[in-house]
Amino acid sequence: MSIIPSTLNAHQYIDRRTRSIVTEKLIADKTVSFLYGSLRESVPTMFRMLISARISSLLAYCHYDLSGKRPCQHHKIFKRLGIDRRECVEPPEYFTTMRRIFERQIRYWDYRPMRDDPSLVVSPADARLLIGSFTETSAIFIKDKFFDHEELLGTNTRWHSLSKKGDFAVFRLTPDKYHYNHLPVSGRVADIYEVDGQYHSCNPLASVAVVSIHSKNRRVVTIIDTDVEGGTRVGLVAMVEIVALMIGDIKQAYSTRRYENPEPVKVGMFVEKGCPKSLYRPGSSTDVLIFEAGKVRFCDDLIVNSRRYDVKSRFTDGLNRPLVETDIRVRSPLARRN
Repeated sequence: MSIIPSTLNAHQYIDRRTRSIVTEKLIADKTVSFLYGSLRESVPTMFRMLISARISSLLAYCHYDLSGKRPCQHHKIFKRLGIDRRECVEPPEYFTTMRRIFERQIRYWDYRPMRDDPSLVVSPADARLLIGSFTETSAIFIKDKFFDHEELLGTNTRWHSLSKKGDFAVFRLTPDKYHYNHLPVSGRVADIYEVDGQYHSCNPLASVAVVSIHSKNRRVVTIIDTDVEGGTRVGLVAMVEIVALMIGDIKQAYSTRRYENPEPVKVGMFVEKGCPKSLYRPGSSTDVLIFEAGKVRFCDDLIVNSRRYDVKSRFTDGLNRPLVETDIRVRSPLARRN
């Protein structure tokens, strides 16, 4: 898992809606290969500087905040990134910077409908999804290949037992994605806290190069008790929001009615499945969900997709066994209560 190939192999995923195989156009792929290959090994001090908060914030400002482009050019950016402007809450003239495009709000109530099924766990984001398990009896067993669950949840926490023999889902949000996180379950917030860390890229090459990369980045951990009145009843669920390259902040902005009257997520608050929870500031980012053992079963199509041999995945290259991402939409079915 620590070796980057000398040639950059293609990375593919499965589009859940069309069931087609898509070759991802990875942003700054050669740069990431250099950072996590030659530079990381030969000049570790410079590598550590480049993944620091200060450099990450500077990159974000240069890429997302410098204005001066005409609105028509931003329309071209929407087209190039495959963003449907009809989904956006704001009118076209609002999008005068890359930051505004990145932090866009969408009419999720129209374009990301959610099934009225209390037994479902839903996706927290528009993302590329990997699923796995901490138990060897599971067909999706990939323990400790992408994060150490105890390190991920932080060293000074009482929640480490939550993930023993449980299941997890990793959501990779690429820069073109809608970057609001939504609640995957309903329940009461048992804990929420921040863990300091670095700003690694979420490019698949970086994940393959640095084992447990998600456990090293700055992150916000929210523990949701779903075994309460009105809850999804799948036990305790850990939702980990992880910053990556150029992300400066995670803004907690929970709202029960669209995006109106956002408020911080606090301990003791009851949160409703499908509602907006937080917003990533510009850059790439990752969500991780961790479930207690035996509480959920991932949707069959996601399990089948993850084990396909006909898809060229860099995660497969790193593990020497099939491990394929599925492109999933926020508020769509992820798993069902056992």
